[in-house]
Amino acid sequence: MSAVPPSDESSSASAAPQAPVPAPLTTSSTSSQSPAALAAAATTLTRIGLGLLALVSLGALLTSIALWQKVGNMKEQLARQSSEALMQSLEARTLAREAKDTVRDAAARVALTETRVAEVALQRSQLEELMQSLSRSRDENLVVDIESTLRLALQQAQVTGSVEPLLAALKAGDLRIARAAQPRLAPLQRAMQRDADRLRSTASADGGEALQKLDELMRGVDDLPPLNAVAMRGTGLNAWQADPVPADAPWWERALLMVRNEARSLVRVGRIERPEAILLAPDQTYFLRENLKLKLLNARLSLLSRQVDVTRTELANVAASLNRYFDPASRRTQTAATQLQQLQALVKTTEPPRIDDTLAALATAAAGR
Repeated sequence: MSAVPPSDESSSASAAPQAPVPAPLTTSSTSSQSPAALAAAATTLTRIGLGLLALVSLGALLTSIALWQKVGNMKEQLARQSSEALMQSLEARTLAREAKDTVRDAAARVALTETRVAEVALQRSQLEELMQSLSRSRDENLVVDIESTLRLALQQAQVTGSVEPLLAALKAGDLRIARAAQPRLAPLQRAMQRDADRLRSTASADGGEALQKLDELMRGVDDLPPLNAVAMRGTGLNAWQADPVPADAPWWERALLMVRNEARSLVRVGRIERPEAILLAPDQTYFLRENLKLKLLNARLSLLSRQVDVTRTELANVAASLNRYFDPASRRTQTAATQLQQLQALVKTTEPPRIDDTLAALATAAAGR
């Protein structure tokens, strides 16, 4: 609404003729007042109303200005918030696009990772199969190598008569199995240890003592007295030696003694139990001794080659020749016969080395059981 200025209103009031103011009917005091006082009161009331109206208008204007400023501030704030929201929406769109790209990249990477994981799993399974095949082939090669080594050492032990090559092969095989650390080869390792312990316990009877006794017999063959020289007794005197002729005996006694000695040298009377030994020529005694040495040497070679039957046969032939062609009453012959008996006892207790448990365990391991 618009306010009328008071100056214009007062001028128009003064210029126009004053209209008669009707007197109120209800009061009796106003009717008695003058028109001038009533006009002044009306003017005062008008001014007061105009002032109030101006104040109200001023308040309304101030209020409008405040509201306008507030609305402007709100518009600015709304514009700023709108711009900020727009910027935030743009940023959100950018972030969403980036997030979408990131998700797409992550999905691609996840797919690639899953593919690689599948490839790695496949490669791992193939590698495990390859390792198992390599392990099986390695175990098989190990078993084959140990078996060939043990068989070669067994042949050497049988030829040389010594168990040391076989013990060395068993120890080497035990160490190789221990380094391989395969539980499947544990029975083979235990079998090798049992055979090695058994060979060590019987290593004292490997023919060393028998070889030593054979060497002693071969050295003592040249000192054995043959049976055709049986006249030489153990005391060193000849039973058919001529009696000494005393120098102080009478001539006829000396003549009788000489005739007796000559007769005894021409004729000898005795019992012959082995004619071939007595009739052996002296020059054949050398060949007899050499033949006996050859028999002992054959026994030595057969003992070294672990041919027990051949060794026993050769020793029996040596004992038969010793009893047939040499003097049994001689101490040297008796010593040689005792050594032959000891040799035969040693050969009976000597057996070729055997590793049956190890060979059986090798066959089981090679079969894969």
